[in-house]
Formats: sequence, structure tokens, C-alpha cells
Amino acid sequence: MRESPKLFRPKYPKAEFANAPVSSEPQFSDEFQPLRERVIAWLKLNVPETRLRHILRVERMSIELAIRHHLDPEKAAIAGLMHDLAKFFKPDRLLQMARDEGLELDPIDELNPHLLHADIGAVVARDEFGIHDLDILDAIRNHTLGRPQMSLLSCVVYLADGLEPGRGNTPELEELRRLSRQDLIEATWKSADSSVKHLIHARHLIHPRTVHTRNWFLQTATQRPRKSSYP
Repeated sequence: MRESPKLFRPKYPKAEFANAPVSSEPQFSDEFQPLRERVIAWLKLNVPETRLRHILRVERMSIELAIRHHLDPEKAAIAGLMHDLAKFFKPDRLLQMARDEGLELDPIDELNPHLLHADIGAVVARDEFGIHDLDILDAIRNHTLGRPQMSLLSCVVYLADGLEPGRGNTPELEELRRLSRQDLIEATWKSADSSVKHLIHARHLIHPRTVHTRNWFLQTATQRPRKSSYP
């Protein structure tokens, strides 16, 4: 009989998962912890401490949402941990890597190359850490601007990035957090909606992908049969 693989159990407080509809302790493969340690060591050399704390909060919330919605918590953890790998790359480097990858650039990408850090983060995850799982790479790519028809795993990381506890505790954020635990589609629509409103108020350019994401998830959320929510 083949021996069952050992499972890694991250040392998160059980209370974090107390209301989850499935097992409260995620079980990860043997490969996860060494990979996590490598990524954190790399991040310590490439991002400030404040950003690392944000990344770890995104990782944790990604796990929580994945469990809540019966998705793969290990994939969510990896994508959450790697979502900001390219956050502090210089604009010229982001643009050059995007061109080298053959990415289609919007004029707004040229004006604000920082928006490319999500797409380039997926390149770093692939080349530096050997990540080839398309679900994980897409979740990294989509965490900033979103994408129409993106997967639920991408929604999880997109929401975790914007709603992790370090973002604040305004009534709007608290409502979006509550919604993210109940309905990923509606939460993604309303989170993108909030981003668009913020960008308009701040008189910033809005990337077309943000608008397309908002419109697709709005249409999907309002045209489907209403699903019951978790308690």
C-alpha cells in the first residue's frame, strides 16, 4: 500500500477558521512549507517589512476565503504569498519584462507601469519559484485589475488583497469583507465598483480591465439565480 503523503498544517489560530463550513485546519502538502520559507526569504530581500506584513495578511485571508468557498487552500496560500513579488520593481524593469513576455500593453500601462506588477509577479513566480499551475499564476496576474471571467481562486486573491485587515475598518470595507465570505461573485463586483468610484474621486486614470471586470461581475451577479449564503 502506498504511504499517504505527510501534510503540513500552518500554525494559524483555530479561531480564524471557526465559522468555516469545512474542516477548520487546512492541510497542505510536504512541498508547501519549504516553498513558503523560500518565498518569504526572497521577499525579505525585495520588499519592505510593511509590505511583507501585508502579504502575509493576504495569504491568511486567501486561505480563509478558500476554505469558506470550498476551494484549494494551498493554491490560495501560494497565490496570496506571491501576489506582490514584483511590487517594488522599477517601472523600466516592469515594462521591459512585459515586452519580453509579449504582453499586450494598454496605453495606461505605459503611463503607469506599476499596474504591471501583478502580471510580472506571475512571471517571477514561474521563473524564480517554478510555479506552473495556471490557476495560481492567473490569481497572481489578476489580483490588481481583475479580469472578466476570472476564476473563483482569482476572486479570492483579488478580494484578499483589497480587504485584508490592514486596509482599515470603514463600514464599506467591513461590508465587503462580510460579503466576501458569502458570495465571491457579488463581492468581486462590489469591490471593483468601489475601486472605480475611488479612482474617479481621486481623478486617476482607470485601466480598462478594471472597468471590464466590474461590468462582467455586475452582469453575472445580477443575472444568475440567487444562491443561498453561508450563515
